[in-house]
Amino acid sequence: MSAPLDVPIRDESIRLGQLLKLAGVVDDGAVAREVIERGLVAVNGEVDTRRGRQVRVGDEVTFEGETLHVTAGP
Repeated sequence: MSAPLDVPIRDESIRLGQLLKLAGVVDDGAVAREVIERGLVAVNGEVDTRRGRQVRVGDEVTFEGETLHVTAGP
């Protein structure tokens, strides 16, 4: 597994599907919806199938061996 990738967000939270797009691990919202609904994404170690799940600064999201660490943006 690679080192966590910091993904800065500008607000205090972001929807899970939007985070995957922002981080560049999926190409678009349709792919984000599919991988989330199939149970391929975990938030803080627990699989979550809700695309609208609010992810906050400090959360860790894993997908296909990649760990995304949500950080506060500028």
